[in-house]
Amino acid sequence: MFRNLITLIRIAAYMLSKNRLRRLALKYDKAGDIASRDKVVFDIVPQWARFILTKVTKTTVEVIGEEKVPSDRAVVFIGNHQGNMDIPLLFGFINKPMTFVAKAELGKIPLLSDWMKLLQCTFIERKSPRKSIQAIHDAAEGVKKGYSQVIFPEGTRSKGGPHREFKAGSFKLAFMSGAPIVPVTIDGTWRIYEGQKKIKLGQHVKLIIHDPIETASLSKEELSKIPAMVEKIVCEPLNEGAENTENK
Repeated sequence: MFRNLITLIRIAAYMLSKNRLRRLALKYDKAGDIASRDKVVFDIVPQWARFILTKVTKTTVEVIGEEKVPSDRAVVFIGNHQGNMDIPLLFGFINKPMTFVAKAELGKIPLLSDWMKLLQCTFIERKSPRKSIQAIHDAAEGVKKGYSQVIFPEGTRSKGGPHREFKAGSFKLAFMSGAPIVPVTIDGTWRIYEGQKKIKLGQHVKLIIHDPIETASLSKEELSKIPAMVEKIVCEPLNEGAENTENK
């Protein structure tokens, strides 16, 4: 419990140390200077993500296949969801600006909410189907504007157990935007916290980036096969049996 508290304090202190840059980004945003705003935000966020993993939790990260990420256009990263450290892993160790669809509650947390809004996060109210649909439309428009998105189709963290079925509806964002899907496999983030409900230092995490899958020219029938295909690509490298045994 003490280590968890120290971790939160260090993360909060880091965010406070960037307050001047937060105010600068907000100023650029208000003035409509999107390029300057994005430069500040997409410089700071990867630094924050790497700070959490490498400095705070002492995690070592192995990235395989980063050269497969298209450099000339926005994409939709779709991966398995093991733990709270999945977002820092992707933001810190894939060299491409990205954002994500977040629970509306996160948009009410002081300081964090400013950074998330500047990052172009889309906030979704899950209890409202109408607003949820609108959020997906907004996120798809964001992809068209050049902001890559992250999606976890399981809908919740597997926490080291077997992965959950990928929900086909989660792929609508990619299909609506016409952007390529880049499947990513996350292996080991659950050990940092979810495995024992406290921060565990010195873990090793693997991030595997797979070949992009084009969506823009596919028929409706071809698109319907994408969720199962991506689920197989993402989850095949996971040694889930061994992880599930270790988690018991």
